[in-house]
Formats: sequence, C-alpha cells, structure tokens
Amino acid sequence: MNRRPTLLAAIALTATAALSLSACGSDDSSKDKDKIAGADTGADKSASPSASAPAVVGRPKIELPSDITLTFTPEQASDAVQTAVLKDNAEFIRALNAAIVAQNPRLPALEYYTEGEGAVAAQEWVGAFKDAGWTVTGTVRYFDRQVTVNSKNSASLSYCGDESKGFSKVIKTKELKGTKVTKDSYTAYGVQLQKNKQGVWELVKISSTQGADRCQP
Repeated sequence: MNRRPTLLAAIALTATAALSLSACGSDDSSKDKDKIAGADTGADKSASPSASAPAVVGRPKIELPSDITLTFTPEQASDAVQTAVLKDNAEFIRALNAAIVAQNPRLPALEYYTEGEGAVAAQEWVGAFKDAGWTVTGTVRYFDRQVTVNSKNSASLSYCGDESKGFSKVIKTKELKGTKVTKDSYTAYGVQLQKNKQGVWELVKISSTQGADRCQP
C-alpha cells in the first residue's frame, strides 16, 4: 500500500501536527492512488448545507457538495463540555473538506476551528491538494470518539476514521484515486484542542496512525 508519498512530502507536516485526515488505498497499477475524507470536485458548483452544529452567533456556515457524507459517532456525550468538543471537532473536519473543495487553504471556516500548529498543518494539507489539482469525494465514517477533558480550556479527543469509501479526485478528469480497500483504509486519530475566548474548541494538534488495529472492522 502506498500512501501518496509525493503529496505527503509536499505537505511537510510537523511530527506534533501530523495532519493525516485521509485514508488511502492502492491499486497495483499506480503508486499514488489513495482515499480521503469525502467531498466533491470544486468544478461541481451544486452544494448543500452540511449537517453542522447548531447555529451560534459568529460561527461560519459550512457547505459541502451534495455527494459528501460525513458521519460522527457519537455526536454528543452526557457531559456538556465533552459534547461541545465533539461538535467542534466535527465542524473542523467539515471545514477541512470544504477548504479542499474550494481549493482555499485560508478558508475562513477552517481558520475558525484551528490555531497554532493545527492551523499551519491544515493549511499545508489543503495547499497540497490545490497544487496537485485534486479534490475529494465520497463517504467517511468517524466513530469511537472519546473525549478527555484535561482542564477548563484544554481537551483531547481520540477517534477512528473509516475512509474506505472516501477518495481523492482529479479535478480536471474526475478520475478517482485508490478504489482498493485495505487495512490502511482505517485510521486512528489523536487530537488536542483548546477553548478560545469565544468558547470555540479549536484544533491545535493532530496525529494519526494508519491501519490501527483498534479501528479495523
């Protein structure tokens, strides 16, 4: 299985903010076929609102193409703080996909949910897609989402991504990349978040382990 080495090299992620918000498969015919959290090509203008968090003053409205499906389990917890963390993390993932679709590393919605190393990594990730002329499409399921509240303004979150039905797409040709499902189509994520003055839980660091045993079906 090849994990798009040329594209990852272009991103130059830091060790503490290894933004790997994609899974990838491989076909025997190509070394760079992969899979990524779903969204449609930027060339397709039809879009529909995402199933985003309840509207809050100042929060950006995130819209994704109609073929995108992102699901999050659980969506909320019994604790209000943990629920807020889960919701803002889901919005970050939606914003990341929206930025890739828009081919805009500085999409306001993405900047709204990121800070510091997390913001830099997210911008580089989107920029790499833009430089390659790729977007994303498909379905991604995020599950086993577990929140640890470390302090009043600090939390961590671990979760799995089933990215077996999420793909990269060449914008000009609409060619899908990486249709073969492998162990590496399932990824474990570790996220650190901080609550800002507006009460938003911003992503500040993220790491991933592709093919993690805990995330396998």
